[in-house]
Amino acid sequence: MSATDADARDKLIDLAAELYDQFDLGEIPHISIPTRSKSNIVFDEDAGVWVYGERQSTRSANSVRGARKLLKAAYTIEFLADQLDEDRSSTLRELYYLSESWDEKEAKFTDQDQSNQLIEDLEIVSGVKREDFHMRPEESGATVLGPLLIREQTRRGEREIHCQKDVGEGGYQIPNNADMIEFLDCDAEFVLAVETGGMRDRLVENGFDEEHGALVVHLKGQPARATRRLVKRLHEEVGLPVTVFTDGDPWSYRIFGSVAYGSIKSAHLSEYLATPGAEFIGIQPADIVEYDLPTDPLSDADVNALENELSDPRFTGDYWKEQIELQLDLEKKAEQQALAARGLDFVTDSYLPERLSAMGVI
Repeated sequence: MSATDADARDKLIDLAAELYDQFDLGEIPHISIPTRSKSNIVFDEDAGVWVYGERQSTRSANSVRGARKLLKAAYTIEFLADQLDEDRSSTLRELYYLSESWDEKEAKFTDQDQSNQLIEDLEIVSGVKREDFHMRPEESGATVLGPLLIREQTRRGEREIHCQKDVGEGGYQIPNNADMIEFLDCDAEFVLAVETGGMRDRLVENGFDEEHGALVVHLKGQPARATRRLVKRLHEEVGLPVTVFTDGDPWSYRIFGSVAYGSIKSAHLSEYLATPGAEFIGIQPADIVEYDLPTDPLSDADVNALENELSDPRFTGDYWKEQIELQLDLEKKAEQQALAARGLDFVTDSYLPERLSAMGVI
């Protein structure tokens, strides 16, 4: 067992022992965790990321509902400890179904949201990431393509992969645990994180990665933890500027926000996942005007989301205030691929070079 696995197992067992000791002392078993709600998420101005506030919630056996939660936690701790002993792994989905085999009916999960939340609770209480529990989500399929040589640790041993020369146009698929990657050599000038598959394919077909030394990361919409972790490591360990290219709508701005500042759901891991130095390329509302892009009207939900972002700490500052207010005035949104209205090469020949130059990236 590796030192990381042993540490994760010890912390899980310590948590179970704490519950046992409470029983032994005649106390009602309980655990305390930060309240996981929007009202208890605060923006750490110094770190530039979302973190949990000071409010705490207690999981206690003083009610039937609370007792069930602790029972599920105890069974899950035992499962995770055994999994680490055996050097196995499982998906979040498999954990939900595995509970069907547990001998105590009340320990079984009624839905996957319940098991997902428990794993997050155990992360927070133990201080151990789920990846170190050997828990993984379903494959996100996110990829990276560009001049980067890596060494990946796999069950079949180590392998070296060049993320441009040794892969097809689909790129190198980011593993569930991005910390299993070692960076050996990098000729890239910057990271270009792209929201949509269509735009990612356009950049690759047009050779943007080769011409501009870009490391193209496909976010696949709201990015998975492994994707955000890889981007952060490329920024901090390799020193690459990180840029984010999305659609021009409030939901896509939140994709940028999750890359740069973290998300509410994973606030306990913001300093591990977020890249506060990331910069937003577009699509900007100003681009809709400047390039006369094809658009769709804003829905009521879009308008509400934009108005909420005006008070979101992630979007403070003159730049975002100006862009969001402009979009509310325009009452329009645009996709990345709307740039194709000016030709298939416009995005790689004009738009991106001009934006990245203005940002001081190239």
